[in-house]
Amino acid sequence: MAAADQQVMPTGDAELSERDVAILSFERNWWKLQGAKEQAIRETFDMSSTRYYQVLNAIIDTPAALRHDPMLVKRLQRLRAGRMRQRTARRLGFELDRDRD
Repeated sequence: MAAADQQVMPTGDAELSERDVAILSFERNWWKLQGAKEQAIRETFDMSSTRYYQVLNAIIDTPAALRHDPMLVKRLQRLRAGRMRQRTARRLGFELDRDRD
C-alpha cells in the first residue's frame, strides 16, 4: 500500500475505500489466522498495530462502515466504549464489573 493511502482518514458520508473494507473484513475474521494479531496486521496492511487501531476507530465512526457491516461495527463500537469506561474508572480509582462490557 502506498504511504498516501495509509494517511487518508475516512470522512462522514463517503464510501469506504478498498483498504477500509479490507480492515473491516480482517477485523471480522482475524481470529481464524494463526499467530499474533499484531504480526498479521503488519504483514497484511504494512502498518503498526497502533496506526491500525487509529484507522479502525476512525472507520467504525463512519456511516458508510455502519451501512457496510452493521453488526460488526456495532460490536466494535460497544467493545471500544467498554474499554473507555474501564480506562476512565481506573483513572478515577474505581473498579468496574467486567461482565457489563
